Amino acid sequence: MTKLDLTHLDIPVLGIAAWSGTGKTTLLEAILPRLRERGLRVAVIKHAHHEFDVDTPGKDSHRLRQAGAVPMLVASKRRFALMMETPELEEADLSQLIEQVKPLSPDMILIEGFKAWNMPKLELFRCNVDKPLRAFEDKWIRAIATTDDVELPHGIERLDLDNHDVIIDWMMAWPSRWVTMRQGPRE
Repeated sequence: MTKLDLTHLDIPVLGIAAWSGTGKTTLLEAILPRLRERGLRVAVIKHAHHEFDVDTPGKDSHRLRQAGAVPMLVASKRRFALMMETPELEEADLSQLIEQVKPLSPDMILIEGFKAWNMPKLELFRCNVDKPLRAFEDKWIRAIATTDDVELPHGIERLDLDNHDVIIDWMMAWPSRWVTMRQGPRE
């Protein structure tokens, strides 16, 4: 398990862990606007398992990044994007990414992917994906959202994956539970 120091992290983080094809992004896309409507500012850090580029070849920002700008920040009146080449890293450093988001003062940070990191997680599970439940191995999983009748480890909350209201209520309560949840994995 990759180490993340949660003891001094005041902004609550919650990992969203699931096998590919379970619907992580679909769920987040559905609930993020509703969390915002209820007054929760939520940042999302998403892990990509492949090389990706948010810049367009030929544009000034892409040309400058290719020329060696580290980092390259492009901004307009509506948005900004920070791009950083990290060839020396084998994998993205979640601690560093959280530090990038912290100055923006979100109420909570949802982390999609990064399932090997030690942080409290909500696991999404569907039997038809034909992969095992991660909660038996990962003691950081605090709840499982599923529609399937599967046995859960002791002490894990069950949420209905198709009932977004229940998941939203659970996430709205997360900041108030953060101090306790960041202390360590479940027994």
